[in-house]
Amino acid sequence: MVRITKVYTRSGDKGDTGLVGGKRIPKDHPRIGSYGTVDELNSIVGLCRSFLAQKEPSVRRDKLDLILEGIQQKLFDMGSELATLPGDEYEGQITLQPEDAEWLEEVIDAMNEDLKPLQSFILPGGTPLNSFLHQARTVCRRAERDVIRLSREEVMNPEIVKFLNRLSDFLFVAGRWVTATLGEQETLWQPGKTQPEWKW
Repeated sequence: MVRITKVYTRSGDKGDTGLVGGKRIPKDHPRIGSYGTVDELNSIVGLCRSFLAQKEPSVRRDKLDLILEGIQQKLFDMGSELATLPGDEYEGQITLQPEDAEWLEEVIDAMNEDLKPLQSFILPGGTPLNSFLHQARTVCRRAERDVIRLSREEVMNPEIVKFLNRLSDFLFVAGRWVTATLGEQETLWQPGKTQPEWKW
């Protein structure tokens, strides 16, 4: 269990930060960028849960909240793994495993059973929960790109990229699912739609 006794340490005032194991690297290093984006993604998933909590209580709402919390927990595990240099792993450290992506696939498949086939792409937006699920999806894709970029320079657990790839799929499906089952709203893309009459 992590124990934090003091938030500020002043140790990063010169632009570097400590990793798991004690080594320090610049704050703009691709490794820091990777787990920083994962942290950003985690925050947006937290926003999704906040808006989900405002929905009428139901089994589906509560199940989705459990899933989103599980994703947040896994993203924190991922951040810890990304903050560990090769060779600095410690006994008992949690790492992403194949079953993590498989779990997301099971959730996606279950959600898809409640959905009609997609007839068009969806414009990000709609009601708040749906909007933040779409934002989470786009940040998840950025996290995936950041980790892939890092993997070109350093040895990486391939399960991290696999999980992020599957997570972005889940977030897209979840956006459709809350529209179909929890009363959210969305707008479909209409290719080539003419300019609206907007003058007042």
